[in-house]
Amino acid sequence: MDKRIADKAFTGLKDIMAFIDRSLDEADQIILAIDGNSGAGKSYLASLLAGHYDCNLFHMDDFFLQSHQRTPDRLQEPGGNIDYERFQNEVIENLKRRATFRYQQYDCSQAVLTKWIQKTPKKLNIIEGVYSMHPLWNEALDRKIFLSLQPEEQLERIRRRSGEEMLERFLKEWIPLENRYFRTFRIAEQSDLVIETDFQPYDL
Repeated sequence: MDKRIADKAFTGLKDIMAFIDRSLDEADQIILAIDGNSGAGKSYLASLLAGHYDCNLFHMDDFFLQSHQRTPDRLQEPGGNIDYERFQNEVIENLKRRATFRYQQYDCSQAVLTKWIQKTPKKLNIIEGVYSMHPLWNEALDRKIFLSLQPEEQLERIRRRSGEEMLERFLKEWIPLENRYFRTFRIAEQSDLVIETDFQPYDL
């Protein structure tokens, strides 16, 4: 499969859709992961694709650890910042079985599991967010897209999106955990498309 690395002039939504279309022609079910740096446009890209395709969309944010799971040992584990066991059991296994299933969303603002979501596997199933290429279910993924951006642009986007207080949390907590996961499991290197997004997300 061709790998494509796009530069700052990338305007590639059409390229991504062509890649997905080719993939859908080759299989009767696709599990597509969109991983990458915080602020790189993963959620925005996934929402655009979900608006075009009849697909399922799963957000890794719905599977962050609950408070009692955030032990020092767990947070030292590369990729341990999500409830990967729950995602594997509740989503991946049921996609593979092609069985209707449900799972609970994790609400970061309340730090609790909230409403139940019911899904039936479709031909295209998109997982978006950091840790969406976790090695626990890596072999179940049919296609992989990695979005990256330079650190300076990342910080500016997070600052605009979330404010200074949250930027500090990203810098001290979340970005180091994400970067360790990317390095340890060579997430970008194993992806089918690696896209540099040093443009505004709405330019996709």
